[in-house]
Amino acid sequence: MSETVAVVRASRPSFLILAPLCAGLGVAVAWQQGEPPALLDTLLVFIGALLAHAAVNLLNEYEDFVSGLDLLTTRTPFSGGSGALPEVPGAAKRVLAAALGTLALVILIGLYFLWQRGLPMLVLGVAGIMLVLTYTRWITRSPLLCLFAPGIGFGPVMILGTLVALGARLDATAITVSVISLLLVSELLLINQIPDAEADRKIGRRHLVITLGARAAARLVLALFVSSYVVLLAGIIAGWLPLPAILSLATAPFALWLAWKLPGAIDQPGTLNLLLGTNVAILLATLALLVVGLSL
Repeated sequence: MSETVAVVRASRPSFLILAPLCAGLGVAVAWQQGEPPALLDTLLVFIGALLAHAAVNLLNEYEDFVSGLDLLTTRTPFSGGSGALPEVPGAAKRVLAAALGTLALVILIGLYFLWQRGLPMLVLGVAGIMLVLTYTRWITRSPLLCLFAPGIGFGPVMILGTLVALGARLDATAITVSVISLLLVSELLLINQIPDAEADRKIGRRHLVITLGARAAARLVLALFVSSYVVLLAGIIAGWLPLPAILSLATAPFALWLAWKLPGAIDQPGTLNLLLGTNVAILLATLALLVVGLSL
């Protein structure tokens, strides 16, 4: 495998659909407010979201390799990293350069929107950059921060940042959508930490799977799922979300089935991998259906 291929793998391209979906939620809310955003601004929002997600992945891969974590984890298709750098150690500097390069492009796009929108863009932009730079090295040492930081990044920061960038309002619809995304993305990262817990503990990480145990974390997965659907229903009842947003509830039976099966799968790697894959599908489908519901 060449170093260039290793860099591409380290960006985890198969997972990069999450960022455009979250940005798409912001775009859908902006359209619902009645003022179609400018095409250039919309394109830049999607490009910035994609690059920000890639930067997080690249920096995470580099720091996990340097810390030795990559040599301790048992990789699955959904956890433990891409495995690119253990296979091609010489690509480490190129992965770091790609991480910093993509982050620099995100900052340039952010400066364009800062020039157009002013202080609100600065606040959200700085929050996003800080999450990218501090997640692997520092945030993973704090259980509660580690739980919610990814959700904050893909929820309030990305969705509300999209709305500010497009000149839209931060209304109750925007807040509700961002909270749903926060809960679901936090749940995704939590469940993906279960297979990596022992390796993470050895290098000093302290997320909730380590501090509470895998079974308690599995119960928290259920709580996060239920909370996200409760927020969705509350938003519809309160009139903050349009009625077609109820389409997102179609994934609820699968989420509840997953949460029911999860405690018994913790010590069964094959079943756990199946649940991890199902979980990714539930998250992406829920967000995609919410985009559709907001757009109808």
